[in-house]
Amino acid sequence: MHVLLVEDDPLVASGIETGLKLHGLTIDHVGTASQADTALALSHFDVCILDLGLPDEDGMELLRRWRDQGRNLPVLILTARDALSHRIDGLLGGADDYLIKPFDLDELQARLHALTRRMAGRSKDCIEHGSLVFCSSTGEVWLDDAPVTLARRELSLLRALLQNPRAILNTQQLCDSVYGYEQNLESNAINVHIYHLRRKLGNNIVQTVRGLGYRLGSAEKVEEQ
Repeated sequence: MHVLLVEDDPLVASGIETGLKLHGLTIDHVGTASQADTALALSHFDVCILDLGLPDEDGMELLRRWRDQGRNLPVLILTARDALSHRIDGLLGGADDYLIKPFDLDELQARLHALTRRMAGRSKDCIEHGSLVFCSSTGEVWLDDAPVTLARRELSLLRALLQNPRAILNTQQLCDSVYGYEQNLESNAINVHIYHLRRKLGNNIVQTVRGLGYRLGSAEKVEEQ
């Protein structure tokens, strides 16, 4: 397992690096956000350990930027920020796990392996969008690691949006993706499917671009009524 360790405290970093190497992991250590960006550009990593108190950029801002760029690297936040609000912000901001300092090295190692197993268990045809994961071959959808059940047409609509994440798709394009070239469709058919997607994946999953069509937005957990 190749681990990117982003930690500005040299003593903490040295302890983590030494301990994880004993477990057979390969560790690349950097101390700033800019160095982390460079490391990701030059090498492939299986997982990242991210401290939040970096000298040149807050770790949460760095993580959000990575997710906005489409980087799906599993990230474990390692920090002294132990308030519940901090943990919630971290997980909602794109972290896959959150561990508070001081910590047990064996627990850190176990959490890293759990993260990589989770990612390896997802087939290569899976598309990730923030905390949303869609596997086209199986039709499985997860949101915040919880399964979400979608109808067949809803899956087709979600696939079309995920495969064109920056595009604005008009109603006809979405109809072609969902129904093929089927004729005699109800005029509001796509609107109905969009309504159900929003109900299951959050109101922002499909953004309406007035006069043009629709585009992919952000998924969010929906509280049960």
